[in-house]
Amino acid sequence: MLSLLLAALIAVAAQSSVIRPQVATAQVPNDPDDPAIWVNATDPSKSLIFATDKMPVTGGLYVFGLDGKLKRTIAPLDRPNNVDVEYGFATGGQRVDIAVVTERLKHRLRIFAIAPDGSDVRDLAPNGLAVLAGQPAPASEPMGIALYKRPRDGAVFAIVAPKTGGTTNYLWQYHLVEAGGAITATLVRRFGAFSQIGPVPGEIGEIEAVVVDDALGYVYYSDERFGIRKWHADPDHADAAKELAVLGRDGYQGDREGLAIYSTPNGGGYLVASDQIPGGTRLMIYSRNGSAGRPHEQPLLTAIPTGADSTDGLDVTSSPLPGFPNGLLAMMNSSPRNFLLYQWSAVAARLKDGAGAPRGQW
Repeated sequence: MLSLLLAALIAVAAQSSVIRPQVATAQVPNDPDDPAIWVNATDPSKSLIFATDKMPVTGGLYVFGLDGKLKRTIAPLDRPNNVDVEYGFATGGQRVDIAVVTERLKHRLRIFAIAPDGSDVRDLAPNGLAVLAGQPAPASEPMGIALYKRPRDGAVFAIVAPKTGGTTNYLWQYHLVEAGGAITATLVRRFGAFSQIGPVPGEIGEIEAVVVDDALGYVYYSDERFGIRKWHADPDHADAAKELAVLGRDGYQGDREGLAIYSTPNGGGYLVASDQIPGGTRLMIYSRNGSAGRPHEQPLLTAIPTGADSTDGLDVTSSPLPGFPNGLLAMMNSSPRNFLLYQWSAVAARLKDGAGAPRGQW
């Protein structure tokens, strides 16, 4: 009897520690995977959540408002896995914000321009941009994507993670350019180590989640059963061929999955990762920067339980938005087939109370 009571008390305590979403989006039809937040610079209330339903043949890109209501569907797409957003891509003599999706079973990227007021999404390359050329399936199937805008010249790159790959040169980096009305994706480098460790002996794992810190110039990616690897994002950097660090080697119960950057001025903020757990994914929060002279020593600050189921993809913004005054965290929620939107203040409270993070970081 005592053991049952103790178990019940532990369960209640665990449940009370879970952060609660502010909004749950409408469902997607089949299999949610990855969200990306677009912030409307002129009217934050019209900011959007782009999200994928990764069903083969009949999948799609779904666009939600901050209230979680569906605003637009772009379908069919053939197993669209991941999506990312970048601001100010040069096309047609102007700068437009874009959402780029990996269309896995078509071996290509899809690129969409976002209207300045968020009212429309326009296909910039209806035939897609072929990637991972010359690879046999499934190494020819793009899954993860992160966009990088280089601060010194505004060049935009797509960093693509295939379904599988070798122990070196796992990631493919493409320069996205528009000329004469056509957009091209030119391969500029392959990079990135992979442990090949899978969930069980003899099974090879994956790399899917990728994120770029545009301002600081770093790319992170999740070697799912090994750690979070860190490299320079600029293919022309003198140390572009050098791995800078591996974070998150310990403390995970499930796969290392979604990655996002919560940025604050002067390089402050956090790297946010998901520990993929059925029924209760945890957020693993790391410092965005290290100490003086040791910029790549980024400790784990805390692990925060959520009610999100088996989260693959997530995204975060520090921009104040209606209903989310300190920023917004979006997480994929597998079994309910939707996405959960959290106030960043719920995360910040755990950082302050549970990990002693300096107030200045949030």
